[in-house]
Amino acid sequence: MKVQVEELSPVEKKLSIEVDSARVADELSRAYTAIGRQVKLPGFRQGKVPRRILEQRFREQVEDDVIQRVVQTAYVEAITQHDVEPVSQPQVTNSGLKPGSPFSFEARVEVKPKIDAKDYKEVPLKKSESAVDDAQVNEQLEKMRQSHSTLEPVTDRDVARAGEFATVDYDATIDGQPFTGSKAEGVTAEIVPGELVDSNIAALEGVKVGDTKEIDYAFPPDYRVEEVKGKTARFKLHLKGIKEKKVPDLNDELAKELGAPTVDELRAKVKSNLEATARSKAQNEDREALIKALIERNPFEVPKAMVERAIDSMLEGAMRQMQRSGLDVGNLGLDFMRLRDEMRERAVQEVKGTLLFEAIALKEGIQATDADMDKKIEELATEAGQPVANVRKYFKSQDDRFGLNLRLREEKTIEFLKAQAKYS
Repeated sequence: MKVQVEELSPVEKKLSIEVDSARVADELSRAYTAIGRQVKLPGFRQGKVPRRILEQRFREQVEDDVIQRVVQTAYVEAITQHDVEPVSQPQVTNSGLKPGSPFSFEARVEVKPKIDAKDYKEVPLKKSESAVDDAQVNEQLEKMRQSHSTLEPVTDRDVARAGEFATVDYDATIDGQPFTGSKAEGVTAEIVPGELVDSNIAALEGVKVGDTKEIDYAFPPDYRVEEVKGKTARFKLHLKGIKEKKVPDLNDELAKELGAPTVDELRAKVKSNLEATARSKAQNEDREALIKALIERNPFEVPKAMVERAIDSMLEGAMRQMQRSGLDVGNLGLDFMRLRDEMRERAVQEVKGTLLFEAIALKEGIQATDADMDKKIEELATEAGQPVANVRKYFKSQDDRFGLNLRLREEKTIEFLKAQAKYS
């Protein structure tokens, strides 16, 4: 087999491959033998059909199959022998099989760029602050109190006040005509300034239970419902009842509901979680700052295939986050092409950063050991509140352990770069 490798760009190569005629002939013989065992033709016993008859009936099918098989095996041999690192499927062209002649084809493929990382020491970084003070802890505890509040009916009066919640029926029209969603019963709205589409209706302040209040409301020009956006509707609001929010006291009883035996232990838990979040945020900021600085010092081109895969990963992560938040992704009407375009710049930066960290790790001999991996699994188990044995199962396969190894190598590379950085 003859192979010629041509560099079309730093991220694309063309392989011109010639497979000798004997190998092609052998593949054709095997293919015709296999198909001869399977077919039944009038006048011939199964398995005894002459090859010339098979060629007349099945030439196109057999040659297509042989070309596919020869291309696949020869391509793999070629990239292995010539140390080509493809990051995409090859684009293959050939002129077909010719009896008694070698078979030639070309394969264009994107490849991982070879990077000689430079100027990666003394990268300027800002010191990240991850300390958590009492004010932040108190703020989070207050949010937790508010999240456990309840709405209780107001029974000692019948006039709505600002800050309370109203139960209303409404009937609305635009130019005297109803529209989609123009009528509803038993809707809860907060009596505060804001947008009616966000269930905020300040105009209900001072209205008596049982009375009706009419208001005009202009839908936002970018409202999601085409039928009404930018139009003004007349709403008739019938106040059926009023409720006030009851916020529980911060005591041991509430702490137990929130997963801690006492208020003091809840406070300690909240502080620990906030510190972990702050550390994670600082680490992400440091990583992004390093990537930005390294890209400025080491400009290079990245393969489109790697960028597209990075966008795929970012989209999948965004979809999972939406689903965890209780959103039905299928009903959001997302424009995925627009989302991909919006993510592209970030994806390019992410791919470049990953490649640069890899190049620096190789240059500096930075590796993740088995001990590093065991320690990381223990940390993940602690964070998840799971037994180490359970978490270890997630990294049982070779691919999963390899992925964890790459992740840890990058983390160690980032720590190396931070230790060498110039802080301001």
